[in-house]
Amino acid sequence: MDVESKISLILRYPTEEVITVEELRELLQLGHKLNHYIGFEISGFIHIGTGIVSMSKVVDLQKAGVRTQILLADIHSWLNNKLGGDLDTIRKVAVTYYIEAFKKVIETLGGDPDATRFVLGSDLYHHNDEYWLLLMDITRHLTLSQVRHSLTILGRKMGESIPLAYLVYPPLQVADVFALGAHIPHGGVDQRRAHILARQVADKIRFYPLEVDGKRVKPVALHHKLLPALNISTKPSNKEELSEMKMSKSVPQSAIFIHDSPEEIRQKISKAYCPPRETEYNPVLELLRISAFREERKTPFIIKRPPQYGGDIEVWTYEEVERLYREGKIHPADLKNATSEALISILEPIYKYFQGPGAKLLQEMKNITITR
Repeated sequence: MDVESKISLILRYPTEEVITVEELRELLQLGHKLNHYIGFEISGFIHIGTGIVSMSKVVDLQKAGVRTQILLADIHSWLNNKLGGDLDTIRKVAVTYYIEAFKKVIETLGGDPDATRFVLGSDLYHHNDEYWLLLMDITRHLTLSQVRHSLTILGRKMGESIPLAYLVYPPLQVADVFALGAHIPHGGVDQRRAHILARQVADKIRFYPLEVDGKRVKPVALHHKLLPALNISTKPSNKEELSEMKMSKSVPQSAIFIHDSPEEIRQKISKAYCPPRETEYNPVLELLRISAFREERKTPFIIKRPPQYGGDIEVWTYEEVERLYREGKIHPADLKNATSEALISILEPIYKYFQGPGAKLLQEMKNITITR
């Protein structure tokens, strides 16, 4: 695969931005084996924003010849008091449910689960003096203002009452980029600020410098779109506000989980925010796009409509769907029905896995979440 084909794969939906495309092109042209990484907190069930959107980019990167890595961020999760702040439980969930779920999703999306390296944060840090020296080195080159600016809206609004753990979090994220040798740190657009910090210190740190052919380079940040919560009621005014309105596992009715049954998917989407003719920040359209139009279609996609309203519509591209919806030629109910069936289809292998071989893992997770 030539360089431009690799870039097209990396840039395609659901990629939101790459900082910068030219730096990415230069790295690919060198022919060096590049490393990627994306990190996840260990908390509740995995929803499709994490499972389908994030992993679709992991698969794209695999196909582009990049070595993919997933950091199971147990220490970060502990700092954020996930799963009740029980570190033992967090670690157990990370190396069982999370790894197996991600592997199944990668396989379902056409990737190779064995080609992705899974790293538990504790293992990366354990008996690793250089990591802690790297972390201290990073803090030497960051100001309090820079770190506060990289926090979520909630953290920035808390003022002086902010937990100190929140301030430790961004430098840890930056250190992970270099400790994992990640030329391409990856995350949702809500991770942009932390990745910018990594780029800012890349030329200054002494430990774990990021290099290609002996030359120090900056990490190329890759950010994908965030799925809006199903239950949003208004359009966000900017991307930062959208990050606060993203699909969240802490609000079950706002999210679709990778193990949800067909009935649950239909029920959730039937209640989703989907105003007529509105295509911007419409969660139903975003779900249809990721489930039915990420790959070039070999057969038309059918949107079923009652005969009295013109009958079924055949479409080949997402752009056609968006145009027809904007023009009022597709009713929200018909869009929701079509989206439900498309999402059910793509999630079917994962749902069957959690009904069969993965049933025990799913039940263990249910037991854990009930007690938290």
